Amino acid sequence: QVQLVESGGGLVQAGGSLRLSCAASGRTFSIYAMGWFRQAPGKAREFVATIKWSDGREYYADSVKGRFTISRDNAKNTMYLQMNSLKPEDTAVYYCAANRDSSIWFFFGKSGPNDLWGQGTQVTVSS
Repeated sequence: QVQLVESGGGLVQAGGSLRLSCAASGRTFSIYAMGWFRQAPGKAREFVATIKWSDGREYYADSVKGRFTISRDNAKNTMYLQMNSLKPEDTAVYYCAANRDSSIWFFFGKSGPNDLWGQGTQVTVSS
């Protein structure tokens, strides 16, 4: 199995920055891609960004493109999300997820029933 633990959330003013981390442990060799998703109160979970574990290829939701950067450190089995120019509408619980069955759908933002999830970390952006 793979375990995922997020950290780095918090409260920030609009225009500020935060960096989220997601540490993976366990059978990390099985990871095909990892990603960030978020869920705001009363809204459905939405895709933020994904990264392929092998070659670092990235994919972003239009709403965060140019402001957020996803990256990974294979040696540390850790994925990051650098969030700049934050807006109040970025307020949500951010979840990291891992895909192990080479799902191109996951890479393009559609999680599946076999994907693994962290516990989430709250990001609050004040106006």
